Amino acid sequence: MRVRTSILVIMVMCGCTSRNREVQLHEFEPAFRNPMKGLREFFDPGQDKIREEYPEPFGSMIKEYMQWNKMENVESDGVDKVIAYSNHRWKGVEDMNVKVIPRPYIVWLEPWHGGKPSDPRYPDDMDGVFWPSDIPGETGPYKQIPGSVGAYVDPADSLTPIVGGYFDPRFPDRVDKFVRKLGEAWDNDPRVAYVEMGIIGEWGEHHDPDITTFWPPHDEPKHVANRTWIPGIDKVLGDAFTKYFKNKKVMVRYAYDFPDYEFGIYWDSWSIDEEIERGYNQMRSLGDRWKTQVIGGEITWGWGSLALKKLRGFPACIADSTTHALMIEQIRNLHCNHLGGVTWTNFKDPKVMEDVQDIQKALGYRFVIGKARYGTRINSGKPWKLSFDVTNTGSSPFYYPWPVQVALLDKKSHKPVWTEVLKDVDIRTWLPGDNYDPVQGKYLNPAPVNRIRTELNVQNVPEGEYVVALSILDPAGMLPSVRFANKEAYEGGYTILGGVGAGCDAGTFTDTDWFDLRDERSLYYTLNYENH
Repeated sequence: MRVRTSILVIMVMCGCTSRNREVQLHEFEPAFRNPMKGLREFFDPGQDKIREEYPEPFGSMIKEYMQWNKMENVESDGVDKVIAYSNHRWKGVEDMNVKVIPRPYIVWLEPWHGGKPSDPRYPDDMDGVFWPSDIPGETGPYKQIPGSVGAYVDPADSLTPIVGGYFDPRFPDRVDKFVRKLGEAWDNDPRVAYVEMGIIGEWGEHHDPDITTFWPPHDEPKHVANRTWIPGIDKVLGDAFTKYFKNKKVMVRYAYDFPDYEFGIYWDSWSIDEEIERGYNQMRSLGDRWKTQVIGGEITWGWGSLALKKLRGFPACIADSTTHALMIEQIRNLHCNHLGGVTWTNFKDPKVMEDVQDIQKALGYRFVIGKARYGTRINSGKPWKLSFDVTNTGSSPFYYPWPVQVALLDKKSHKPVWTEVLKDVDIRTWLPGDNYDPVQGKYLNPAPVNRIRTELNVQNVPEGEYVVALSILDPAGMLPSVRFANKEAYEGGYTILGGVGAGCDAGTFTDTDWFDLRDERSLYYTLNYENH
């Protein structure tokens, strides 16, 4: 699909002296797929049927639940086992320009909550328990309530601890050593977007057992050490993930845990009334944490207010006006980067695509170039001036220092003949607005306009006319990846400012046959670890 719009800029004939030209770019209004943000996928390997069009239309990240014993079955296992299993699970994601959010875990669902063993037909099945073979699993007093997923403890066992598993005396040391291996494998892996801490609790969600006693336990009226919570495990985990992950952003389940650490949050109950205090308000209390740490999670419609409203599935949630509005308000005020719970959505449904537009656009960053200014002629040996304004109309920053590149493209092939990475440009500082007002539908503190100014020394470019383009590169291969949300675009990750002459006067630039960003299929990255 191509998008026709008004002429971007007309270049006038000029003499040997370069004139400055100011152009006004236009926002690309529809939602589209962009790396490291937006709706986040999950597929249970071996069981879930991956959508035919995956990762389109929006999937740029996929959640991967990673079983402990698949990556380390005995203490002597090396980091090579983590890498081998990661390679197995993540094969080919770089070719789709998709990043991974791994969450290591041990227990999918405890037996006393109705948990079942893994299905042997599916080697990577998520169900079951995945303790390393040299740490025995848990034994304890919990019993499943008949006909319920809840559990109880007989009065006679009111003080009986759980033995083994999380409460094995060797467990804290094993956690530290395991996280060290994860850091060695993932901290510089270009496939990894962010890391969810996991490990503790069902699904790695830091409950059953809990990390701290800040919130009451699920199955008992009050906490019992070594049964409903693990004393001291917060420091073990906090220290280990801080020490072994220097590059990747780490996220934890609850905003009230790990108060002495700067982690992001994965809140897995967005837009549920019962979670307003435990989730939304606690996350709001973190203040400006979102400026440097990732906020994400998922819509879980199987319980609470969403279940009471009979909203079964992501399409039903976004079609319900009240839930939709609450979702937008929470995304904007919590500065959410990504949300899951969308795996089984039919994105071919026009109603779904209509309902999802403002959600995908609100999630994460959305960089829009406004005005740009540059010299209309490049003269050898003289600096060529370029500036542009960019605003983040999304909800979160971009969390890694990916470089911005200027390119001169061949007018016919649209291939670069010269490129240069801009120095001293940090896209992490392109912040969104703050203090969202749901009534007015906007941030009361608008996003700032970031003006980028540079002078470039363009050399070894044959005389002729070229197209000036901007792109944001993935350091894994230094290839265009992040798209500016502007109409003026070519396929391959390039946003177009206009025409320029190198050693000659530029003719009139009249291109209006812009590439539709929703059709981008050409972007990818390489498994180059040097720049991570």
